[in-house]
Amino acid sequence: MAISDTPHSRQAERRFIKASIRAPLLSREREFELATRWRDQEDEAALHELVIAYTRLVISTASRFRNYGLSMSDLIQEGVIGLLQAAGRFEPERGVRFSTYASWWIRSAMQDYILRNWSIVRTGTTAAQKSLFFNLRRLRAKIDSGNIGPLDLESKQRIAKELGVKIGEVETMEGRMSGADQSLNATIGETGEDQWQDFIADTRPLPEKIVFDRQNGKTRHEWIDEALQELSARERTIISERRLREETVTLEALGKELGISKERVRQIEHRALEKLRLSIGKQVEHPSDLLFED
Repeated sequence: MAISDTPHSRQAERRFIKASIRAPLLSREREFELATRWRDQEDEAALHELVIAYTRLVISTASRFRNYGLSMSDLIQEGVIGLLQAAGRFEPERGVRFSTYASWWIRSAMQDYILRNWSIVRTGTTAAQKSLFFNLRRLRAKIDSGNIGPLDLESKQRIAKELGVKIGEVETMEGRMSGADQSLNATIGETGEDQWQDFIADTRPLPEKIVFDRQNGKTRHEWIDEALQELSARERTIISERRLREETVTLEALGKELGISKERVRQIEHRALEKLRLSIGKQVEHPSDLLFED
C-alpha cells in the first residue's frame, strides 16, 4: 500500500533516512556472524542489525529511481522488502559481501514496483521491454542529448543494437514513455463537453449488419442443402469432399474410394455442379456466388 505524501510522512521519511545513514557499517566478520545466526538460528536481533546496517543501500538505490514519478517513501518501502528477501537467501559461506548480494534484490524489488505503478497500462511484461524501460532515457541522453523530439532511425538502431532488441520495440516504448496516462472520460478543452472516448471509432460491424449476415447465411445454407438433395448419393459425396470441406480430397483419392478413375470423378463433379447451379438459379440471380469456382 502506498504511503500518503503528507507533512507527517515526509518528516518520518527524513528521520528514517538520517537514522539509516548513522547506522555503523559492518565488518566482513560481523556480517558473516549475523547472517549465519539468522539463517541457522532465526535470530531476529541478528536480522535487525544486518538490515539496519544496509538500509543505506535502499536509500541510495531509491534516489536513482525517483524520476519515475513515484514517492521516495514507497520506493524505500519496496527496497526494504528486497533487502529482507536478500537476507533470507544469503549464503555467507560463499565469500560474497552481503551488500553486493543485496543490491540486486533491492534494485529488482524497486523496478518491479515501478513497472506495476508507473502507468495503469501494464508495462515491461518481457525482459526486453523491462530493459528498454529502464535504459531508454539514459541511452537517449547519451546518443542524442540535444534532441527533444522523436528519435531518428539511426538513434533507434543504435539503442536496439546496444540492448539487443528490435527497432519496433524501441519505437513502441518511446511512444509509451512520451506521454502520461489520460482518462477517456476527460473532456476536450477546458470548456468542452465532448470526451475523448466520443471520438474512438468502433470498427465492429453494426448490429443490423450482423443480423442481416446471419439471416442471409442461414438462407444460403438452406438453398444449398435443398439443391444437394437433388443429387445422387455419389454426386453428393464428391461435392461434399471436394467443395464443402476445408481440406479438399484429391480426385485420385476419391476415385480409389469410389472405385472409379480420377477422370470419372472429375466428370461427375462437373455434372453435379451444373445441377446445383440450375437448382440454386431458381432462388438467386447469380448461383456462382454460393459455389466455389475452380
